[in-house]
Formats: sequence, C-alpha cells, structure tokens
Amino acid sequence: MDRKVKWSPEALEDVESIAQYIARDSQFYARSTVSKILDFSDSIAKFPQVGRIVQEFNDKTIRERLVYSYRLVYKIERFRILVIAVIHDKRLFNSISKRFE
Repeated sequence: MDRKVKWSPEALEDVESIAQYIARDSQFYARSTVSKILDFSDSIAKFPQVGRIVQEFNDKTIRERLVYSYRLVYKIERFRILVIAVIHDKRLFNSISKRFE
C-alpha cells in the first residue's frame, strides 16, 4: 500500500532555504537539488522502509534518505509519510529535535 507523502511546513522551509543558498552560486544546481529532493520524497511513498533509521532517535518509524549532502528525514505513520526536515548532513540534529515532539 502506497502512503501519501505530506510535507511539514518546516521541511518546506528547509527546502526553500537550501534552494536560496545554492542559487546564490547557481540557479541550475539549485533547481537540480530541489528536484532530486522531491524525487526522493516520491520514492518513499512506495518503499518507506528503504531509508535508514535515524541514529539520533533509534525509532524504526523515523527514517532518512541522503540526497547529496542533505538528510531527508521522515516519519512513517499508518496512512501517510510525514517529511519532517531536510538538513545538511553536517548540521547538528538537535537544532531540529523540537519538530519530533
């Protein structure tokens, strides 16, 4: 059963910030990166378990996929998949931990 993928407002803001940051140097790479992030989010609808468990939480329902140097973090729920964050892999995870409460 494919679940619907829903984006949290914060995750959408993350993607917008990433696009703006990359676009300062290249509009092309900004669009390419955002497109790749969106493609990955579509793929988790069919195969949500493909992402690895987020080490910081050790909860099998909170997973991530790496997209270039960004972590697409999502929560598997019964009827949907909620994208919670898209953060750079060097960024400290505790800066977004409030999103999981």
